[in-house]
Amino acid sequence: MTRPEIQNNVKTGQFETNYLEDGKGFPLIFIHGSGPGVSAYANWRLVLPKVAEVAHCYGMDMIGFGYSSKPSNVKYGKELWTKQIIDFMDELNIEKADFVGNSFGGSLALSVAINHPDRIRKLVMMGPMGVEFDLSYGLNEVWGYQPSVENMKNLIDLFTFNKKYATDELAEIRYNASIEEGFQEAFSSMFPHPRQSSVDDLSFTDEEIKKVKNKTLIVHGREDKVIPVANSYRLINLLENAELHVFGGCGHWTQIEKADEFAALVKEFLTRD
Repeated sequence: MTRPEIQNNVKTGQFETNYLEDGKGFPLIFIHGSGPGVSAYANWRLVLPKVAEVAHCYGMDMIGFGYSSKPSNVKYGKELWTKQIIDFMDELNIEKADFVGNSFGGSLALSVAINHPDRIRKLVMMGPMGVEFDLSYGLNEVWGYQPSVENMKNLIDLFTFNKKYATDELAEIRYNASIEEGFQEAFSSMFPHPRQSSVDDLSFTDEEIKKVKNKTLIVHGREDKVIPVANSYRLINLLENAELHVFGGCGHWTQIEKADEFAALVKEFLTRD
């Protein structure tokens, strides 16, 4: 039985990276968030096929997540994950790409723009980290997850505003993914107490962010309980060539609660001259 979340594998440095691939055109790399049980497929399955109508899309599983390597002897942080992205691009001969980053993935996409500006064209950040902020109750709950179906149901309730998306089936799927071999061991070592230090690691100073001149689309759910919408208001005031779209009646999972609208926004942004 084939599993849609496991598609392709490439060596990135000393690690293996699982990734999705679809479409033709200019390269576009999707970077998922940091919730338990996440993978490129879990995060982007509703929008990547739609955006693939206008771009050559890649959805990476970041080290420690999904079906990529889950080492126990590394220091997890934006330096490791940023290097993975550049190694991925090098191995696939991607000279320059557009990026879509969700939450933690928004910080990593921003990291590419700051540290490797020649490798990125346009930037999309959704419910993003990246600016300095105080650890939220919701993010603390996400990073402190201990595997159980009940705990996963509570997290999905935090992620969503429209509770029709907070189904028992989704909770079971994400719970089962969170108990895959090696996942919890890696996940529990990524964001240790005090978790504010992990927020700080994934943040940049205002001065660093102001240096980014790429055309940028920022998207956020107004009712986001995990990453405060104030982050996006900060970013729109720091990034010179940015625009911001805020969805009312939407939590942290814009790519699920507003999948069609989000895909349409990204497609229009990417194809605009």
